[in-house]
Amino acid sequence: MSGSRFGLDLTPLRASAQYRRLYVAGFFSALGGQATYVTVAFQLKQLTGSPLAVGVLGLVDVIPLLVFGLYGGVLADRFDRRRMIVSMEFVLLLTTAALAVNAMLAHPATWLLYVNDMFIVAAGSLQAPSLTALNQRFVAHDQQRAASALSNVRMTTASIIGPALGGLAVVAFGPKWVFVATVAIYLFSLTLLFALSPVAREESAQSSQLRSLLDGLSYARSRPDLVGTYAVDLLAMTLAYPVLMMPFVAQRFHESYALSVLYCGLPLGALLSSLTSGWTRRVHHYGRSIVVAATCWGVGIAVFGYSNSLLIVVGGLVIAGGGDAISGIFRQAMWNESIPTEIRGRMGGIEMISYALGPTAGQFRAGAMAAWTSIRFSLTFGGVASAGATSSLAAVLPSLWRFDARSDVHVAEVRAQRSHES
Repeated sequence: MSGSRFGLDLTPLRASAQYRRLYVAGFFSALGGQATYVTVAFQLKQLTGSPLAVGVLGLVDVIPLLVFGLYGGVLADRFDRRRMIVSMEFVLLLTTAALAVNAMLAHPATWLLYVNDMFIVAAGSLQAPSLTALNQRFVAHDQQRAASALSNVRMTTASIIGPALGGLAVVAFGPKWVFVATVAIYLFSLTLLFALSPVAREESAQSSQLRSLLDGLSYARSRPDLVGTYAVDLLAMTLAYPVLMMPFVAQRFHESYALSVLYCGLPLGALLSSLTSGWTRRVHHYGRSIVVAATCWGVGIAVFGYSNSLLIVVGGLVIAGGGDAISGIFRQAMWNESIPTEIRGRMGGIEMISYALGPTAGQFRAGAMAAWTSIRFSLTFGGVASAGATSSLAAVLPSLWRFDARSDVHVAEVRAQRSHES
């Protein structure tokens, strides 16, 4: 079933049992991660009352993201990707269990929240490139855009359910019970991941890991169109990532459900865009779509930051989330359709840094600017700056703007490679 003209294409899920297992496991893992994410931010706000202290969560994540993201890409191309995914999922389970124990103490340690967050980011950074590479491997070349949309649906659905339930549960029952529930979720995702078949390494282990990393970076430098996709997302998120500031924005409103509704805004917009993404099958200029969609993200965040109406604030988040989802669909399709399998893990590491470092830096920027000025100014300024910066990339990176999947030589090469493999 290929989906309607505007609907979601489910073909990748129907065609590959391996992809289905990975997809469902990824959903539950993301569900647990989202619940943990909002609960740590809430607990830090509870313990410190400081937007800067919450924003520092982003700062402490920078080194783990950079180091382990790149290294995880090297490991994904040299070793069994299934084993990498399973082992890092187990680390995520252990770190969440430590958060639960800390939350049960009479006086939870603030420093432990930061340390555990670093471990969570390190494990996720090592795991992400292998997940990216396996998703490409399990899905046929002509189904990559459909798989990108499905990936958005999985993540955005988890991003709605996880923060919404986490936000309600942490207020009603406290952080410790959210962390305990997340441990159970990771146990379930591990059972699904164990059922995946081992996958042989793509790269010979004869070359050194440093040489392998340098080869990956060299390939990225040879593709300015790819670098453009990284730059768009990095700029958008660094300048306008709002999530950790939502507990402070919620204070503007009297509604008890304001925080949960705010957490749902971005993923709701992303989900709506993904579910109606059938039209993307007729678009071949991926770069132009990425730039325009990323600009919509900035505009939505500016609306979210400025308004005093809960309805308009949520509307701004929905616009931003929708723009981010469309940008993500075309970015993932461009990566999976044009990057060779044997280097996909290393590129996945660079991609992970680009889409994870931005929110990490953005959290700190938003918190620091809010501490110096105000929450409203920080978020509104960030949205406007993001829209301006991403729209200007069309002129700065012409190869990104010109990218056409019908004529791109790299797409043709990967299509031929995948056809030979099958």
